[in-house]
Amino acid sequence: MALTMNTNSGQVTAGVLRGERSRFQLFGDTMNTASRMEHSGERNRVQISQATADLLTEAGVAHWTTPREKRIYLKGKGDMQTYWMRKSKSSGVARSNGLLTPAGAASNSELTECSEDSNTDEVMDKTERLVEWSVVVLTSLLQQIIASRGVEVQDIEALSAAENVIASRGGVVQDIMSLSAAESGTGGGRTVLEEFVPIIPLKRFDEDELRRHQNPTSIDIGDEARSQLRKYLFIVAGMYHDNPFHNFQHATHVTASVKKLLTRIVNMNEGNGLETNNAASIVERKDLVDLAGHSYGITSDPLTQFAVVFSAIIHDLDHPGVPNTQLVKENTRSAQIYKKSVAEQNSVHLAWGILMSEDFSALRACIYQTESELRRFRQLVVNTVMATDIVDKELQALRKARWEEAFSNVESATELPDRDVVSEDRKATIVIEHLIQASDVSHTMQHWHIYKSWNEKFFMECYSAYKGGRADSDPSENWYKGEIGFFDFYVIPLAKKLDSCGVFGVSSDEYLNYAKANRDEWVREGEAIVQSYIAKFNKHQSD
Repeated sequence: MALTMNTNSGQVTAGVLRGERSRFQLFGDTMNTASRMEHSGERNRVQISQATADLLTEAGVAHWTTPREKRIYLKGKGDMQTYWMRKSKSSGVARSNGLLTPAGAASNSELTECSEDSNTDEVMDKTERLVEWSVVVLTSLLQQIIASRGVEVQDIEALSAAENVIASRGGVVQDIMSLSAAESGTGGGRTVLEEFVPIIPLKRFDEDELRRHQNPTSIDIGDEARSQLRKYLFIVAGMYHDNPFHNFQHATHVTASVKKLLTRIVNMNEGNGLETNNAASIVERKDLVDLAGHSYGITSDPLTQFAVVFSAIIHDLDHPGVPNTQLVKENTRSAQIYKKSVAEQNSVHLAWGILMSEDFSALRACIYQTESELRRFRQLVVNTVMATDIVDKELQALRKARWEEAFSNVESATELPDRDVVSEDRKATIVIEHLIQASDVSHTMQHWHIYKSWNEKFFMECYSAYKGGRADSDPSENWYKGEIGFFDFYVIPLAKKLDSCGVFGVSSDEYLNYAKANRDEWVREGEAIVQSYIAKFNKHQSD
């Protein structure tokens, strides 16, 4: 069965018509317009009027729509501009076109571009596979989180059954409903950036706690939590704009890199939530205590790993496709609120607000069950997403100073002095920030064809903004030299820092080698490539 749907917005008159078949009806010009739009609709698509599109724009979700290429003719109205709604058939929320499959995200395959004439069902299927991949990654970490509590909660609704056990082990709150006050208080009325802290205290488990850890493979997060996780990811996907670069597909590319680096952050697989979950003995879990010194505690706590992966997924949510400086210049609503790091703060605010809704209580019960866990999760998300603002000079200077303080006097991360928890937490916080930064530009440190593909997408986004009047200068004029400078002054130094912090093993060498190779190839081919970008953009515009 196929449906054709047409929507208009405006005032109507409602009433019940009397007669043999009394029925409720709507009357007026709004209804007439919607009725006359029917002849121009298409099977399994939702067509909306300009009035409806304007309301969606006012609500901040203009990216849910795409204008029809040709205006339609309505009897008594003349030519009219209408729009198509973009919807996911599984979640019922809007989402962007052109998304990678999970396998493609993990292997960094090129983006599949989709036009208005693309097979909508095929695009939706790819979106679903991508979300399913994300569900698997995050579910694995949720299993680790629950296992680390030492109490297996098969039914999330039955939290009270384990209340006394958790309380006897130092837990603060077990009934997730009693966390509502703490949840509503996160942020404390401050902006997201004001919540940033230079050092995040991470969780470390002693040997007794490790003995109580369960085998993560025995943990079932429950159908309700799994369903809520899937729903949440579909909503997140729908809130990414259809930008050439800063889109949901970019978020999954960053997530894949974060997953890769977290997986390789220790020399052994034991205890790492992103590895294949094999049965772990008490001896193996005791090894994890020793490994905490090598990774500064990052691998000790699965909640830390979950928070970093979660941050990668949501870090560019609602990104408008222009830099923060342009948002401030345009004095957008978000710029008026945040002043700086506008897009990053907005992403955290929106993603967190959705997570805190009643629809995701079972999911939140898996992520945290104490106020301290809630606070640590929030702080990790704030610091991780804020680290993706690499343009703000004040933040750059702060990171540089903290790096010098943490690592300048350490010859090797494996040659640490006697355990200093504060020093380790400082190093862990900085390593997490550099991990997300490297992942955010990981295309520059991967195979040449991957770098070139993503570089083209970013060029198209910047060039489109310029052509649309949302940039002062033509990016094509300095794109070639700008990329060389980006490699020399950001990418290659960042790759070297991954190596010098001493926790990523061979991955740091791999990232550095690809960065240098891509830089050299760009020097040779970049000028011609930029011209091909321009030609491709102009051809697309003329078509």
